[in-house]
Amino acid sequence: MPRFTRKAGVLIAAMAAALLAPVAPAAQADTLYPIGGGTGIFQQFVQTPTKATIKNCTLTAVGYDSADNLVGLTNAHCFVDDAGNKVHGDKVYLDRSPHGTFSAPAPLPSSLEFLEVGVIGEVTYISEGNGYYTGGVAGPDYAVIKFDPAKVTPTNTVNSPSGSVTITSLGARPAVGTRLCKMGHRTGKTCGIVTAHGPASIGRFISLIATNGGDSGGPVVDGTTLVGNLWGFPGHTSIEFIISDMNARGGVGAGFHLA
Repeated sequence: MPRFTRKAGVLIAAMAAALLAPVAPAAQADTLYPIGGGTGIFQQFVQTPTKATIKNCTLTAVGYDSADNLVGLTNAHCFVDDAGNKVHGDKVYLDRSPHGTFSAPAPLPSSLEFLEVGVIGEVTYISEGNGYYTGGVAGPDYAVIKFDPAKVTPTNTVNSPSGSVTITSLGARPAVGTRLCKMGHRTGKTCGIVTAHGPASIGRFISLIATNGGDSGGPVVDGTTLVGNLWGFPGHTSIEFIISDMNARGGVGAGFHLA
């Protein structure tokens, strides 16, 4: 049985003057920021007079649903608080800092610069988690975010110092032995082979792709075909399963297709 380690980054800055300093007003409506599979996001932001806490994850993919909503996917466990509760309606912010690499992970933020852009969307659905990080029933570990099209625009390519990932199509769960790559905000592009399939009932497969905290939700690709999301080393969920589940559930995200 593989050993699993947490991959959703948690950032805490206590009584830091730089973190609590005023920030510029939110971006104007005519400024659109590109987001796609591999873009970093912040969520669960809480600020008090003495500290600020936030979590960071990575988007799996961005596209449109059948109602023409601009939507994105990431991990469910990105929206589970420390008490194990799902944070429905949580606000999502854009991480504009440069991507890192596995040998030099992207540093944690030291200011509230992300508030310059402001809220770019909110989570509308949170599935059951993977069963390792948050306990409970093992599920597909995905979340659906509805974005503000006045703030962000979709892109199919995300770059990092270790390479780029372009997503042009959606594919089935890959066969054992297939070499795949992921794009995470914290560690950029890394690659490895599929080593096993997990339960088909939750669309799971595992690989040797290297990751780090904050990469959770990142796209797992076979060339330019998106085949899954990353929720921890070495676990992934098939994008085919996620889309099928969204379609069966209905609502925001149903009928998802790439932008």
